[in-house]
Amino acid sequence: MKIALIGATGYVGAPLLQEALSRGHQVTALVRQPKKLNAHPQLTVVEADVHDSAALTQQLHGHDAVISAFNPGWGVAEIREQFIAGSRSIIAASKQAGVKRLLVVGGAGSLYVAPNVQLIDTPDFPADYKEGAEGARQTLEILRGEQDLEWTFLSPAALLVPGPRTGKFRLGREELLMNGNEPGSISLADLAVALLDEVEQPQHIRQRFTLAY
Repeated sequence: MKIALIGATGYVGAPLLQEALSRGHQVTALVRQPKKLNAHPQLTVVEADVHDSAALTQQLHGHDAVISAFNPGWGVAEIREQFIAGSRSIIAASKQAGVKRLLVVGGAGSLYVAPNVQLIDTPDFPADYKEGAEGARQTLEILRGEQDLEWTFLSPAALLVPGPRTGKFRLGREELLMNGNEPGSISLADLAVALLDEVEQPQHIRQRFTLAY
């Protein structure tokens, strides 16, 4: 498949790029700093700005799927507004480019921990991550109203950490996955496995899903 990967050098994007290339896909990496990526026969690297929707439309044209690992950066001022604006631009550009399949990696904050209670709204949710998590939550709500795209939103486990690729994990939908009384975890490599599985064999069209060990 021809996959456009937005944010291919980031914490989440880099493992996604490695997994996609290992499966033989042709990948266009849309990044802010192309020099960070090494040459690969299946890889095209493009300097991109997600806020330039017109240019992004041209860059996405001709792909079978768009994967967004976009994150403005946790240290960025107004991260919530930047996250939402960038996500809106990616959605619009995907539609204008005629790419119906859009997969977005968000956060765990919008997963439910009790009826009508999302993780982000609990007292112990880390303040440093709240604005970014709110941006991801609002992006999910924007996607839920989107009927023209075959979108999928992936919320990782509460603990997303470096670790081995095992290919063995649980999938869920709207609720935070737990291990007993503790929040579940997932490695970046296995998150990439789950998302590329979804690209190749869609199971969650116009749905959110999550995963954990």
